[in-house]
Amino acid sequence: MKTIKIAIAIFSAAVLVLPACKKSFLNEKVYTKFTPEALNDSLAFEASIVGLQSQYSLWNTMNEDRNGNQGFLAVWQMGTDVAYNKAPDDIDPVAIPYTNYEKLTSRDISAEFVWKWAYNIINNANVVIANIDKPSIPLGNSFRSRIKAQGMFYRALAYNYLATLFGGVPITIAPLTAPKTDFVRAPLKDVNDLIVSDLNFAKVNLPSIDDLVSKSLPNKAMASQLLAEAYLRIGGKDAEAEAECNTIISSGDFSLIQNRYGVKASQPGDPYADMFIFGNQRRVQGNTEAIWVEETENPASVPNGAGPDVDGRFPDYHFTGSQHRRVWGSRYYNTPGMLLCDSLGGRGISRIALTYFVLNLYPAGDMRNSQYNLRRKYYYNNPSSPNYGQLVAGPGVDTNRNIVPKTNKWDQFDPNDTFGSSMIKDFIIMRLGETYLLLAEARFKQGNKSGAAESINVLRKRAKAPEVTEAMITMDFILDERARELIAEENRRMTLMRTGTLLQRVVNRGQKITGISATNLLLPIPQSEIDLNKDAVLEQNPGY
Repeated sequence: MKTIKIAIAIFSAAVLVLPACKKSFLNEKVYTKFTPEALNDSLAFEASIVGLQSQYSLWNTMNEDRNGNQGFLAVWQMGTDVAYNKAPDDIDPVAIPYTNYEKLTSRDISAEFVWKWAYNIINNANVVIANIDKPSIPLGNSFRSRIKAQGMFYRALAYNYLATLFGGVPITIAPLTAPKTDFVRAPLKDVNDLIVSDLNFAKVNLPSIDDLVSKSLPNKAMASQLLAEAYLRIGGKDAEAEAECNTIISSGDFSLIQNRYGVKASQPGDPYADMFIFGNQRRVQGNTEAIWVEETENPASVPNGAGPDVDGRFPDYHFTGSQHRRVWGSRYYNTPGMLLCDSLGGRGISRIALTYFVLNLYPAGDMRNSQYNLRRKYYYNNPSSPNYGQLVAGPGVDTNRNIVPKTNKWDQFDPNDTFGSSMIKDFIIMRLGETYLLLAEARFKQGNKSGAAESINVLRKRAKAPEVTEAMITMDFILDERARELIAEENRRMTLMRTGTLLQRVVNRGQKITGISATNLLLPIPQSEIDLNKDAVLEQNPGY
């Protein structure tokens, strides 16, 4: 009661003082929004770019959709050739339409999230791009060019997601300052032209990775890698895609991980597995292969972390709370005689599992199939269990969610969060291994099978796997090799939609997939967007 009286007294005093204040007291000065008023000096523009990176990171850190359903990240893997839904339908409804495709409609909440997520990035990038060249703001030309290039990178990135998943979409290249209800879909060519234009500007004006303090922010190689991917999707630009890949490879800025390194280099393992150990992802930690790493946790808490800048600030501060470990990891701890532990990757819930296709994909001796990269066996680890040290019965692809084969790439155990409600592990978004695969694809599409085999063999040699011949090279083989190299890293659904192969790739490879058809080569335009667009027709994709 005494606390309430004190609060009332403080409120009353404030009310008595207010009339004596000038009206300017109520004038708010904006410092943190994506508005022209806020973008008035170099620090504001720097913050806006970090803000765009944080908006992008929502893709990796989104735990729930608007209705509280978890499993968004699983949508981009299950219902393809590499993974299927292990979660019961009543627990993971967000994923149902991406296994039972007949249930994928224009009301799909994942498609709606992606659409809004991309356009939020686009609009905020447009604010940056529109204001960076204002002569009234005292900024140097090189600074202006860098900020503009970074804004264009994020805009192109968002449009590339939209073009891949939806086809032609509305184009906005200026900030929206008021509600707009007359959007129309632009031809896909126009969207592609904008992506290419933005990335060509970006790759020239972005810094090299070693010229950046914050390695999570856009660099030249990021723009070239995204541009190569866009060229391959567009078609007829395969030579240009090859050139972008060669620019990255020949830059000297990156090299494949060939030898053991990092925090567990003295322990059993292999060079490929080292890239995915907590504390090894970053360039400063020895990862010379990484082109783009989302540095998610406080660098001071990471083994061999980047540490603060010279001015005492930490360069990377983005969202945490990813579901990757939960999505990919087994529920082994539900098995009597099993305890949560670091060596088993922490707490997962096995929303998805690897298909038979993936588990049988690797040739003998392939490092990427080692016990350090793919866990196929579990042993009872509770010393009080009578089965301690024995092999757990199973596991199998179609067993329960407790014991299933899994990738170790998302292993991460935090003793302060044994429940596993969030992750503090970095995300490798782009790396040189994928550059070689994009190069192989570009060469194959130009009829250069020998060159494609050469590109793939660079990765094969690192993996200690049998080398391939040009007679073995097909688009299917390249997609197989992408699965071997990039399982649980690449957005597999995006890859198969980009290459137009989703439908054919699930045949004899996917599991528990029903109702898939050519309709699903694109996602439905969200019905909520169509309904709000009252002054023009926002056309739906065929079949939805």
